Amino acid sequence: MFVTVLETGSFAAAAQRLGTSSGQASKLVSKLESDLGVRLIHRTTRALAATEAGQAYFDRLRSLIDEFDALDTQTRNAAMLPRGKIRLSAPLSFGTIRLAPHLADFAKAYPDIALDVHFSDRLVNLVDEGFDMAVRVGKPRDTTLIARKLCAAELIIAAAPAYLAAKGVPDVPQDLARHDCLIDTNSRDPKTWNFAQNQKVAVNGRLTFSNASVCMIAAEAGLGIAASPDFVLADSLAAGRLVRLLAAYAEPPMGVFALYPSGRHLALKMRVLIDYLVQHLPKTNTAI
Repeated sequence: MFVTVLETGSFAAAAQRLGTSSGQASKLVSKLESDLGVRLIHRTTRALAATEAGQAYFDRLRSLIDEFDALDTQTRNAAMLPRGKIRLSAPLSFGTIRLAPHLADFAKAYPDIALDVHFSDRLVNLVDEGFDMAVRVGKPRDTTLIARKLCAAELIIAAAPAYLAAKGVPDVPQDLARHDCLIDTNSRDPKTWNFAQNQKVAVNGRLTFSNASVCMIAAEAGLGIAASPDFVLADSLAAGRLVRLLAAYAEPPMGVFALYPSGRHLALKMRVLIDYLVQHLPKTNTAI
């Protein structure tokens, strides 16, 4: 009752929320103050406010009640089967190449969960657009969302053997300034490629695409050097259609994250999906 009084700002509103009378609400808080031996709320005829001791007590008590509610929900969920609909946004290339097979397996394993999956490289607003969750590659920008790492992805520099035979092999990142680079406008800074030890190299090229898979196709055709994620290039590298370049200068792998709006509890349907992806998505690409 004390917590609800401070949250609602009055005994009457707190009593209405908890289904009792304002007189009973006042009596409960007074008894709490008597038990603790300290005044928690300043009362006047026009307003009420927490005392210094009351505010400190409220802050600590609020987190304890949240923990209790979370434990209660967790215990209830343990006896329930996950069900319901999940609206998910995922980037196009990662979604179709790496994520889709695992989503299909998940749908088989959890027949009571409906999936509504949107593959797009646009950064959707989860709350405003009604999405439960998003999968994004790279460090999350939105600090209002909760992030859980699913796996890792590495940015690979690669070109076709025919291109390298005609134009030469870059030995250091700075050599890329003299090469035809394939520009992927989905990256945060398309014409600046990053390497280990915070090296940044400005690149140029006559071909610009908004999709990493198309950059890979152009690279296979000998049209330039691509900088694309390992999940896009893995098959081409394994088959020899592309050759990895500048591996010694590569940045550390970046994370792939599940993002969802912050809230008191994570729905069971969401928890099982995220846990499933963490378990089944490969942590490294063994083909490279």
